[in-house]
Amino acid sequence: MLGICRGRRKFLAASLTVLFVPAITWIYLFAGSFEDGKPVSLSPLESQPHSPRYAASSQRESLEIRVREVEEENRVLRKQLSLAQGRGPAHRRGNHSRTYSMEEGTGDSESLRAGIVAGNSSECGQQPAVEKCETIHVAIVCAGYNASRDVVTLVKSVLFHRRNPLHFHLIADAIAKQILATLFQTWMVPAVRIDFYDADELKSEVSWIPNKHYSGIYGLMKLVLTKTLPSNLERVIVLDTDITFATDIAELWAVFHKFKGQQVLGLVENQSDWYLGNLWKNHRPWPALGRGYNTGVILLLLDKLRKMKWEQMWRLTAERELMSMLSTSLADQDIFNAVIKQNPFLVYQLPCFWNVQLSDHTRSEQCYRDVSDLKVIHWNSPKKLRVKNKHVEFFRNLYLTFLEYDGNLLRRELFGCPSEADVNSENLQKQLSELDEDDLCYEFRRERFTVHRTHLYFLHYEYEPASDNTDVTLVAQLSMDRLQMLEAICKHWEGPISLALYLSDAEAQQFLRYAQGSEVLMSRHNVGYHIVYKEGQFYPVNLLRNVAMKHISTPYMFLSDIDFLPMYGLYEYLRKSVTQLDLANTKKALIVPAFETLRYRLSFPKSKAELLSMLDMGTLFTFRYHVWTKGHAPTNFAKWRTATTPYRVEWEADFEPYVVVRKDCPEYDRRFVGFGWNKVAHIMELDAQEYEFTVLPNAYMIHMPHAPSFDITKFRSNKQYRICLKTLKEEFQQDMSRHYGFAALKYLTAENNS
Repeated sequence: MLGICRGRRKFLAASLTVLFVPAITWIYLFAGSFEDGKPVSLSPLESQPHSPRYAASSQRESLEIRVREVEEENRVLRKQLSLAQGRGPAHRRGNHSRTYSMEEGTGDSESLRAGIVAGNSSECGQQPAVEKCETIHVAIVCAGYNASRDVVTLVKSVLFHRRNPLHFHLIADAIAKQILATLFQTWMVPAVRIDFYDADELKSEVSWIPNKHYSGIYGLMKLVLTKTLPSNLERVIVLDTDITFATDIAELWAVFHKFKGQQVLGLVENQSDWYLGNLWKNHRPWPALGRGYNTGVILLLLDKLRKMKWEQMWRLTAERELMSMLSTSLADQDIFNAVIKQNPFLVYQLPCFWNVQLSDHTRSEQCYRDVSDLKVIHWNSPKKLRVKNKHVEFFRNLYLTFLEYDGNLLRRELFGCPSEADVNSENLQKQLSELDEDDLCYEFRRERFTVHRTHLYFLHYEYEPASDNTDVTLVAQLSMDRLQMLEAICKHWEGPISLALYLSDAEAQQFLRYAQGSEVLMSRHNVGYHIVYKEGQFYPVNLLRNVAMKHISTPYMFLSDIDFLPMYGLYEYLRKSVTQLDLANTKKALIVPAFETLRYRLSFPKSKAELLSMLDMGTLFTFRYHVWTKGHAPTNFAKWRTATTPYRVEWEADFEPYVVVRKDCPEYDRRFVGFGWNKVAHIMELDAQEYEFTVLPNAYMIHMPHAPSFDITKFRSNKQYRICLKTLKEEFQQDMSRHYGFAALKYLTAENNS
């Protein structure tokens, strides 16, 4: 209530100023003119005669100039007041509640105020609004697996607040491009365009600059944006990956209209003492103007920079300074500051709330008085979320909000701003429109066309191809309730692994913390974790398998499930089998016999002989022996007990073994979701394509017990679920007959006989 009263008093005082200051000034001037018997001249160009009244005339001239200044100030003030009235109390909440001068909260020195800030703040209320559907251009340099995760959080914060179309220009290495291209393609956010620029091609432009900063060579690439970005792009906002937005980015875009003269760089003053050179004894930073500027947020007027020959300007400065400094400590920031030191007219100083820098020992607390003051938070310390700051808990919670925010909710349309035509989106809408919403199996059919947002290689991944070209990747999929199996599988299988995880945004962060806290998982770099984000009511089991299959780096793959532990040494055994059975030149599917235990604690058999002993004792069983014998009966376990060489088996109805195949094998059929027929359909298609099923005599895997999944519970309890599954199965068989002709008729016959 007190704040409202103060606001009203300020509004009343401002209104009185607008009304009475011009009136009093005009009365004074006209009174002076009546004394002289002459009218008052308002033109500064009008010559003044030399006379005894020259002193009085000079005084009137200065007053005339002051009148015009007052009129201009009043015009600005009226505009501010009208905007304040138009917004009303509801609009003043949140991040739009205050208007700042350039000096407010920045702690500028007097010299900086006089030299730069005064010029920057002279038009503080004349900020033109950004056009409703004007596209805002954002450039980000991104390289590697971790930076790709950071970009997603940054983009979420921007999308959450935005009201304008966005065009992201991503300068990315091959890894980041693969990850982010897939992510944005599957995210399908309206009115968002993505362009990639090859960061590896730009290395030669900056590789000659020694850089001690942890960002490495990629930390210098903002210097070459005038050359990298399209020549017809006039302006761009450049952001570091460790940025979080707390307001609409259009507010920052509007600041471009405040640039004057030769101002081409919009930057916030550095909030640490780094460039003052007093952090430790013999600390010698690069030259900077005052405290220098932070380059985590930059406004670049590209067209003017190109005309000024920016490329030549920064190169000459860097070459000169490197003769004495030898290397950069803060990457591109050092060079930007050295250029500004020589050419201070280039910079337009942004209010510091556009880049609240949360490194240790900064003056960032002077940038805000209230939550509503915050615009952009910059985690520019190597410590990131562990940085020391009085309000770090609040900042951390804001960051975590976007980190765990459901990205699917950001797929909203911008009303009144038509999106560019997207072929994938149009095809999807066409396919969905052809479905009958009154069909009792509509939700099952719709799931086949659902596009799930996908983040590939969520954690760091390294793989060195085997020289003999026999390498095999274990492929599996899982949800959050099977996370505990990861460590055990990694202990049993030393080869590469490709996993698709079906998680929400919040669960993805829980997984990240779990993995980072596990010595076993962190010691393995040949495991590719691909996050498929939750959407819809069904578990898209075959989509997950396809994602994991598509992103393997080896010529062969072992199609397993997350609940199975492979025998010790299976990886090397499969590599030898691949060569012995000439899998490279034949269509074979090598079967790994599957067993199960009902015991949560199992002394895992170290050999086939030990497994057979446990089988005889009732500690182990052939897989699904009690509930679904047909699924694995064709493996012929009786023959396997004594087999010493691989043997061939024929396909039978409902056969669903776990197999090793070449990476070019058919994908799983996406119509099957949740529980039922997802593997059966795949094995049927392998048989239709004339794959030969060969059982390996000295290989085995064991299924570990777990609570029933939600999907199998639905299958058992929901009659409509079973009806729809039967319908989908019949449609799949019909599709097989159409695609493979007469040879596929046996699948219909086998089904009728089973």
